[in-house]
Amino acid sequence: MKWVPTKVDLDNHIVIPDLDTNVESPDEFVEDYVYNLSKTSIDKSKPLWDLHLLNLKTSNAESVGIFRIHHSLGDGTSLMSLLLACTRQMSDPNALPTIPVQKRSKPNNSDFGFFRWISGFWSALIIIWNTFVDVLMFMVTALFLKDTETPIRGRPGVEFTPRKIVFRTVSLDDMKMVKNAMNTTINDVALGVTQAGLSRYLNRKYGELKKEEGQTDKENHLPNYIRLRSTILINLRPSAGIQALADMMEKNKEAKWGNCIGFVLLPFTIALRDDPLDYVREAKATIDRKKRSLEALFTFSIAEVFLKLFGVKVGGALSHRVITHTTMCFSNLVGPVEEIGFYGHPMAYLAPSCYGQPHGLMINFQSYINKMTIVLSVDEETVPDPHQLLDDLAQSLKLIKDAVLTRRLVQDDLFMAK
Repeated sequence: MKWVPTKVDLDNHIVIPDLDTNVESPDEFVEDYVYNLSKTSIDKSKPLWDLHLLNLKTSNAESVGIFRIHHSLGDGTSLMSLLLACTRQMSDPNALPTIPVQKRSKPNNSDFGFFRWISGFWSALIIIWNTFVDVLMFMVTALFLKDTETPIRGRPGVEFTPRKIVFRTVSLDDMKMVKNAMNTTINDVALGVTQAGLSRYLNRKYGELKKEEGQTDKENHLPNYIRLRSTILINLRPSAGIQALADMMEKNKEAKWGNCIGFVLLPFTIALRDDPLDYVREAKATIDRKKRSLEALFTFSIAEVFLKLFGVKVGGALSHRVITHTTMCFSNLVGPVEEIGFYGHPMAYLAPSCYGQPHGLMINFQSYINKMTIVLSVDEETVPDPHQLLDDLAQSLKLIKDAVLTRRLVQDDLFMAK
């Protein structure tokens, strides 16, 4: 199989269903529409994408546009770049969206040469050791190591089931306030909120199981140890963050269109903490440890070797085995910092997600202006109450923010001046 040039007939890709604008619950209607879409696959006789325009006012927007794009066309960064390249700033119709890029710290040249050399040597040893451990864990996971069987771990064959995709918008300013107060990153806060929300959700689920078994009610129903890991796909392009499609497609550029991602297995801490800020501290420690590893680069290389030596089926089987031995998928994407429009229509939110993956739960964080959208893609048998999980995630962020304000880790007037 190979890609071939083709002509695009927009009538074969753009779907505008005739809808009753007086439906009782527009939000639920959109959820059901996406759910039914996930029961189908894209017609392979034409380019693998379609766009559904729903002229239906919801609680979040005046109408809804649903892009469905096959993952063979690119990874998440490529596909988000494709979407953003089609948009322009509402304040300047000729300007592409502005995507913040994390600045890398510059080495301190004031350090003495000998101590700087020792520090660099020690850092290199840490990276080598961490990479060795991570790659070993990747191979062990591919062979036999599985996550704990929890209520949110999908059953075999879950990739063939339809998905319920729901979302909740929270304040990005709240997350920035926590980030600044605790000297972390938005990634750290997002992971901390997710660990706290999953701990609340699982504690409730285990409590329901114990009640069914007639056990006495306790506050903490979680098992003593839970191995729960997320598969994270890391963008390996030279430039960090989401790049403009024009740059990615330009000749002689290092960044190229398509799939250029590596696997990272991220362990989640599932426990009830007396101090909500512990979730963020633990998340920061986990992410800082992963930053000092070349795991993504090596797992990408391993997958490439398997593809070239044994073909697509064996390479796909390796990826499938690793994913099915973990519990969920997690991502955090950086979005535009100003309001953008799609051919003159202002966009209220962005909610990227996926279906067809061998996980019963996928959690995506997507920032846009001063909002953070949390998107869940769930198998209904695995997570029958996704809105409850969204409540737990939103409540966890509130508890973490309140803990920061209560301890006055940030100036109140600075926070209110957002």
